[in-house]
Amino acid sequence: MRRYDTVKREKGSLDVLWASAGGGEPAPLGEITEAQFDTWFGLNARGTLFTVQKALPLLNDGGSILMTGSNASLGAFPGWSVYAGSKAVQQAWARIWLNELKDRRIRVNVLTPGQVATAKQEELFDDATRRQFESLIPRGQMGRPDEIATAALFLASDDSSYVNGMELVADGGTTAI
Repeated sequence: MRRYDTVKREKGSLDVLWASAGGGEPAPLGEITEAQFDTWFGLNARGTLFTVQKALPLLNDGGSILMTGSNASLGAFPGWSVYAGSKAVQQAWARIWLNELKDRRIRVNVLTPGQVATAKQEELFDDATRRQFESLIPRGQMGRPDEIATAALFLASDDSSYVNGMELVADGGTTAI
């Protein structure tokens, strides 16, 4: 991949890799198409796996791999089974890959955000949809990008040096209740 050639040439190596891909569309079980399955597993699962694989030669020993999960994989949100499944694989990968990479002391964790107020969300959600999602969050409002960034920074940093193979859920408590 060209981007990894650029990283190697300009920086030499990586201490942290954050593999963050996400997309999906709702479809109830009886209406899921093979094309939808292939599209969303291709982006969310396949894309994450090969992003990590291609970056491994550049990742320093003692480094950190972070993947972005989704709280959809922890709940029972009707219509979102393909998306949820395509994100749930990351929890398994974190546990397996930490074992495969233990000799290099590379930590592998998953950050699982809930709904976050972003420009994309504003584009996708009308007021009624936004209120519906916010009603599921105990504090009554979506997370902010800086709140997710703070959690990611923790997992990427040496402050979490003893955290490995874990999923940090930052969804305002949505999946806890």
